[in-house]
Amino acid sequence: MPDAITPQAGAHATTLGTGFTDNPYLPDVATVLETVQETPAIKTLRVRIDDPARMEAFRFNPGQVGQLSLFGVGESTFVINSPPTRMDYLQFSIMRAGEVTAALHGLKPGDKVGVRAPLGNWFPIEDMRGKDIVFVGGGIGMAPLRTLLLYMLDNRADYGNITLLYGARTPNDMAFRDDVQEWLGRSDMQTTLTVDQAPEDWPHRAGLIPHVLLDLAPSNANSVAVLCGPPIMIKFTVEALKKLHFADEQIYTTLERRMKCGIGICGRCNIGTKYVCVDGPVFTYAELRDLPNEL
Repeated sequence: MPDAITPQAGAHATTLGTGFTDNPYLPDVATVLETVQETPAIKTLRVRIDDPARMEAFRFNPGQVGQLSLFGVGESTFVINSPPTRMDYLQFSIMRAGEVTAALHGLKPGDKVGVRAPLGNWFPIEDMRGKDIVFVGGGIGMAPLRTLLLYMLDNRADYGNITLLYGARTPNDMAFRDDVQEWLGRSDMQTTLTVDQAPEDWPHRAGLIPHVLLDLAPSNANSVAVLCGPPIMIKFTVEALKKLHFADEQIYTTLERRMKCGIGICGRCNIGTKYVCVDGPVFTYAELRDLPNEL
């Protein structure tokens, strides 16, 4: 499948993208086309902007996020986890954690939702060309990895070996099950699943993600690692990658969960000298290692 986007800036240049009106506070009205109950706590919404011209003009890069809003309830940030090579709809996956996410979980096909997107920077897809890619996702952290992974699979000849390690507490906590089954069956990538608590009939790995990663021992030569998951998982996965001799500059993660307004106004997403919505949400570990509470 041909490349569907032309990056407007470098991987760490923030953009409001071509989805925006002149007023970045004003959401587009979108219709929910389909919902998928991924796990008991995670629900996926597939939405399409109502204005056909604006949907047609919408462009984004893997790793950029959107703000979903329900009028009278509130607004929250979620990564666009459908890839820019597949623009029939925009997909957002939501973990139920509070009032806004509970209300979003209540949406059904035909309901309306506000969308402010795209926001933030993106994964350096151009710099990653020709390299081996190691994806490590935990739970809902698979969402931002999904958009980048699908983009790379749709442009498969541009990238080297693709390795995916996806873990969760239990099999029932794994999202994107249809995708996972497809990935397990592909010969052009290596997929490993692991759970902390494995039932007797579980056919895959059992164990914590950092331990399984050390067993897999992906090469650091001409490679990058892309991580997302709970902070404690990221902390120990970075330590595992360091044992495998990955440099800090070879390790990427995304902190979209810290974003609030998304456009650098409220100041609530700062980490030391960085603002996640201005400088991120995608960072290398080299950018984060000296910041307070970076993960």
